[in-house]
Amino acid sequence: MPGSRPEVGGLVDRYGRVATDLRVSLTDRCNLRCTYCMPAEGLPWLPKSEVLTDDEIIRLVGVAVRLLGVTEVRFTGGEPLIRPGLQQIVAAVAALEPRPVISVTTNGIGLDRLAAPLRAAGLDRVNVSLDTLDPDRFTALTRRSRLSDVVDGLAGAVAAGLTPVKINSVLMRGVNDGDAPELLRFALAHGYELRFIEQMPLDAQHGWDRSTMVTAEEILAALRAEFTLLPDPAERGGAPAETWLVDGWTAADGRPAKVGVIASVTRPFCGDCDRTRLTADGQVRNCLFATEESDLRAALRGGADDEELARRWRVAMWGKRAGHGIDDPSFLQPVRPMSAIGG
Repeated sequence: MPGSRPEVGGLVDRYGRVATDLRVSLTDRCNLRCTYCMPAEGLPWLPKSEVLTDDEIIRLVGVAVRLLGVTEVRFTGGEPLIRPGLQQIVAAVAALEPRPVISVTTNGIGLDRLAAPLRAAGLDRVNVSLDTLDPDRFTALTRRSRLSDVVDGLAGAVAAGLTPVKINSVLMRGVNDGDAPELLRFALAHGYELRFIEQMPLDAQHGWDRSTMVTAEEILAALRAEFTLLPDPAERGGAPAETWLVDGWTAADGRPAKVGVIASVTRPFCGDCDRTRLTADGQVRNCLFATEESDLRAALRGGADDEELARRWRVAMWGKRAGHGIDDPSFLQPVRPMSAIGG
């Protein structure tokens, strides 16, 4: 464990972890109303004056890349594709030296139209959320009848070269918990990489109940009933997903096809976490489940130079806890829901 907080260099915490993966929320707004994320009527959105401008986002990402060692930048939401300046932001980040890997996590609506322009701007790849292939279940889960738009978005991402295209799926007991094999067959047939994510306590309604969560073990059992899964020999590193090779299937690039499970609740990977987060209103979060934030927007708008912004970011990450503490009796769900934090 480092003895004292460094005044220069990267985003190190007290436990020796180094954050090199930056998640940037571009908006808290979304065009779906997924039941595990927000209520049907939506949420009170951030006032426009509090949301970072395109130039402010570009500047803060530049600080992270040039001064703090960030090598990967993922844009999230809410739904990032509804941010008007997304292409310009991606292009500016792609022009940074050293150039980071740039990705977007999206619900896929509009991706068929935006994939090619985003690729031209410098986007490297996408993660698309898709929890079921059944139209009625999709509508019940998202409160919108947009399944065909998501499927078209996935195809558009492949056509634009935003590969590997990854799918993120959340299973909910009694709703879509029987859909795992079908989702994997769909992903394998189209060359997508599927990741199942355990439902986390990040819903706006604060209705999460561990006893109703579909666990990693249950997901794997459902998949193994129809597929042979083999251990993935690749080094996991700080990746959130534990992956398996799907015997008999090949990915679009010719390598063995894989499926992953992100078991944030039952198999936490906090000890290898390499992420730092920036909300749409300019707050640094050193953990997805943090209950405290560090305000960079006020410093930026108050005239702070890049070195001062970097210093404040280092201070924010130094205070990161050893783990998210979901199993601790004192665990408190963050006030912000996932839609306002960014994935």
